[in-house]
Amino acid sequence: MERVSITERPDWRDKATEYGFNFHTMYGEPYWCEDAYYKLTLAQVEKLEDVTAELHQMCLKVVERVIASDELMTKFRIPKHTWGFVRQSWQTQQPSLYSRLDLAWDGIGEPKLLENNADTPTSLYEAAFFQWIWLEDQINAGNLPEGSDQFNSLQEKLIERFAELREQYGFQLLHLTCCRDTVEDRGTIQYLQDCAAEAEIATEFLYIDDIGLGEKGQFTDLQDQVIANLFKLYPWEFMLREMFSTKLEDAGVRWLEPAWKSIISNKALLPLLWEMFPDHPNLLPAYFAEDEHPPMDKYVVKPIFSREGRTYRLLKTVKRSNPWKARMAKRV
Repeated sequence: MERVSITERPDWRDKATEYGFNFHTMYGEPYWCEDAYYKLTLAQVEKLEDVTAELHQMCLKVVERVIASDELMTKFRIPKHTWGFVRQSWQTQQPSLYSRLDLAWDGIGEPKLLENNADTPTSLYEAAFFQWIWLEDQINAGNLPEGSDQFNSLQEKLIERFAELREQYGFQLLHLTCCRDTVEDRGTIQYLQDCAAEAEIATEFLYIDDIGLGEKGQFTDLQDQVIANLFKLYPWEFMLREMFSTKLEDAGVRWLEPAWKSIISNKALLPLLWEMFPDHPNLLPAYFAEDEHPPMDKYVVKPIFSREGRTYRLLKTVKRSNPWKARMAKRV
C-alpha cells in the first residue's frame, strides 16, 4: 500500500456542487481532500476483503452471546425495558443493510479492528460515488494509468442488497430519516434513496422529529401514512432511552439498521471480541475498565457510547524513579 501525491482537479468544488456533494467542507475545515491517494495491490485488496468478512462473522457471534445473557445486556448498557425488543430483532432475523468496519493497517502486517460503526455509518456517498468521479477524471487527464480501478464496490452491493430486501422481505416502500441541520447525514440519506430507487424500491424522506404516533401505536409520516420500513441515521443508544422507546416493540416497523445492531455498534464489543477470540491477528487487546488486565505502557480509553472519537483519551504509563531511594543509595 502506497500513499501517492497527486494534483487536485482544479474544478472539483464545482463538480461537488454539480453532484450534490454539499459537505465537502465541514466546520470550516476541508473534509474532502484529493491531493493524495492510496495505491493497493490486488493481494492487499483481497486481504482486506477476507479480513472484513471474518470480522463481521465474529461480531455476529458476539450478538448471539450478548442476546442470551442478562449480565452482558447490562454490561453493554442496553436499557432493561428494551431487552425484549432488542432480542426479538435478533431472534426474528431482522435484516441489516450495511456496516462500516474501521481498521488500522500499514499494508504489511495484519489489519487491526478499531471499531464497528454498525448502526449509523456514513462516508458512503464520497467513498462510493464521488471518488469514482475523481478516478474517471484523473484517468481522462492522464494522471492515472488506463485500467486503474476503485477497489470498493459499495454502490453495486448497496443496490444488490436493496433488491434482496425488496424480493425477500417485501420492502416496497422505504421511509428514510435523519436529524435536521445535518448536511452530511442528509447527503447520505439522499444517496441511499438513489440506490434504493435503482433497486425499484419507492422511498419517502422525513426528518425524525416529523415522525408521529398513530392511534394504534404505529409510527406515521406527515401524510399520516403508516411507516412499515424505516432507515434511520439516528443511533439506537438514543432511541432506546427516549420517551417513545416504550412504543418501539409494538410499532410494527422493520428498522434499518435493526435493533440488534445496538450491540455491535457499542464500544463494549471490543473487549468481548478479545475475550471470545483471544490473540486473534485482526484484534487489538481490549478490556473493560473494571476487569483485570495486564499492564500496558500505552492505551486508549473509550466510553461505551461515543461519536466521532469524542471523549477518547490516549494514555501513557509514566515510570517514575524514587528520589528518596536514589538519595539513600548516594549516601551509602
